[in-house]
Amino acid sequence: MLADLGAEVFDADEIVRELYAPGGAGEAAALELFGPEVLGADGRVDRARIARLVFSDPERRHRLEARIHPLVRAERARRFAEAQRRGADVVVVEASQLLEAKSEPEYDRVLLVIAPETERLRRWERKGGDVEDARRRIAGQIAPSEAFDRADDRIVNDGSLEDLRRKVEEVYRSWRA
Repeated sequence: MLADLGAEVFDADEIVRELYAPGGAGEAAALELFGPEVLGADGRVDRARIARLVFSDPERRHRLEARIHPLVRAERARRFAEAQRRGADVVVVEASQLLEAKSEPEYDRVLLVIAPETERLRRWERKGGDVEDARRRIAGQIAPSEAFDRADDRIVNDGSLEDLRRKVEEVYRSWRA
């Protein structure tokens, strides 16, 4: 929705996918930390396997984050610099672990988009995901009250798509003002 409004948007999760590609720094980190159990049948890093390992063991998650987050930050900085050189007015990174990584001081503003937990679980299951997996992932996130306190702008995504669109447009207009 922000891209539709004119913002340049990139996704930290996509950066992680690129890092896990064969020969990538993320692949090397995952193999060093966890060994071949993170590889799928195709010999590539299987993100679902990594998720099962790290969301059931906080120590493993923290070790992986300590290796992956700096790589994501470096790529994010490169992309922001490129966007600035191109003259982009508003550049947004979608980053689900931004607050957990305590990286909000690196941004001009932080927009938190959150839905009630029951809604998040329902959406996860509707996409074919396992509810227990979703619960483990949610447990690894900071508390919503802390997230609200650390964000500059907040959207509660608890209605229709049109409700969300209206809220996003309102925030975007405030940024542009």
